[in-house]
Amino acid sequence: MPVYLTPDQVVLMLPGVSRGQLAQLRFHGKGPKYRKPTAKTVLYVQSEVVAWVESTTCGGTGTGAA
Repeated sequence: MPVYLTPDQVVLMLPGVSRGQLAQLRFHGKGPKYRKPTAKTVLYVQSEVVAWVESTTCGGTGTGAA
């Protein structure tokens, strides 16, 4: 069974992301997948939040020490 998280729980997992920023990500379709079982309830699946964070991995551009 999936572990469901509220937006408040998600922002605790994501340092530097506020509840408002998470809402903006939802609005623009850029954040982790979410569920709306009722008009006022937003839920996230923990594994999908982790997968979304992993999908945002960026590579370094440095060439190393000379």
